[in-house]
Amino acid sequence: MRIEKFITRQRIIDLISSDLKGALAELLETSTSRFPDLNRDALLRGLMQRENTMTTYLGLGVALPHVRVKMHRRYVLAIGRSQAGIRYDGLKDNERIHLIIMLIADEAARDYLQVLASLARLVKEPEFVHGLIQAPDLDLFHARLVTGLGGIAARPAQLQQNRVNRIMFREAERVAKGCGCAGIMVFGDTFVGGIEAGRWFGSNKTILVTRNPGESTEERKGFAEIIQVRSFSNQRLAQLRSAVLVALTRGLINFSDRLCCVGGIAGSNQFDTVVVVDVEREFQTLLTGHADLLPPEVKPEVLERVLAVATDLAVEGREGRPVGGLFVVGDTDKVAKFIKPLVLNPFYGYKEEDRNILSPFMDETIKEFSLIDGAFIIRGDGVVESAGSLIQAADYDHALPSGLGSRHAAAAAISVATQCISIVISSSTGQVTLFRRGVMLPLTEKKMGGS
Repeated sequence: MRIEKFITRQRIIDLISSDLKGALAELLETSTSRFPDLNRDALLRGLMQRENTMTTYLGLGVALPHVRVKMHRRYVLAIGRSQAGIRYDGLKDNERIHLIIMLIADEAARDYLQVLASLARLVKEPEFVHGLIQAPDLDLFHARLVTGLGGIAARPAQLQQNRVNRIMFREAERVAKGCGCAGIMVFGDTFVGGIEAGRWFGSNKTILVTRNPGESTEERKGFAEIIQVRSFSNQRLAQLRSAVLVALTRGLINFSDRLCCVGGIAGSNQFDTVVVVDVEREFQTLLTGHADLLPPEVKPEVLERVLAVATDLAVEGREGRPVGGLFVVGDTDKVAKFIKPLVLNPFYGYKEEDRNILSPFMDETIKEFSLIDGAFIIRGDGVVESAGSLIQAADYDHALPSGLGSRHAAAAAISVATQCISIVISSSTGQVTLFRRGVMLPLTEKKMGGS
């Protein structure tokens, strides 16, 4: 959706208050004055109650307070800037909030978490945030914000039209046609700043794979879809298997399809690799005797989000050291029969929307609790039911490769005992592996020897 249509210049202000409650009161004043059905005091209580329960600070001096109420419109956005900075409990001594994006949402808005996630992605770019905070006036602030929401501010660089790139893509089109490929998968991180489809891709169905997808119509021009997959390494097509998995779960491709994939070394600005992938052969072991890769109750966007968090943990670790992890997604009623808590459930008592993995505020929470032994149990709609859960399912029919430990054995067993998908991060190698019906599918390569 186009979030920028909810932004108006009248609801962008320079804040006077030096504390969060006062700043929110100022933002509410700009919002409730036009909409008489909104109760300013009730909204302020709701916003502050959420802050006391779970922080909405995103980092880089940006907070995203939000609340849901019954109202006659889907969303109301108000934005406040404080160049001096606002005090906020829990931040380091030298940290202050400089930008507050306040979102009021109707209770019936179904894309509420997606809107929050889009806003959160926007303000993760330090240069963009700095440009807003340092804008000399609010008119320029508004222009920069709308431009950023429309994706024009960080418009990707044109694909370099050198001779090798022209030849590589021309041959990729020929290969796709000759092999009967359903489309071309383009690995955009090959190019610094991204890639625009433009005239390069003609009438072929193209899917862009990148770690930083754009939200705008301009960036999507020429692509059937954009898939966000974080690259685990700088090797060619490192995102391939995860990208094909996401394309399958979204319904962008079928198991019987072939794909022509074109890419190169990340950041090299040079296509140098063309690969034809037979999807059914790639996933044959995982799907033997079955056609459903995704359990029926698991939403594709939930699996994508779990994969993203797992890959982040595999790449970054936690507190400077590698961490392992286990995520069990779907069929939670049956999964509950095979688990027991190792610790008090840290998610107990929170509202479902506050513990949904689709929420941008859950990323750091999940990563922090990854240090706890045990599994995350996640419903198919994304709600995290528990962390630190011990899996007590047995699987005597599937032999795992030597060297895999108890975490992989538990993931395989629970995926046999229930209709779930389990995802494992190896603490020793950083490899991310998916299990379905006891069958394993490595999604990233190992970072070092061993398992």
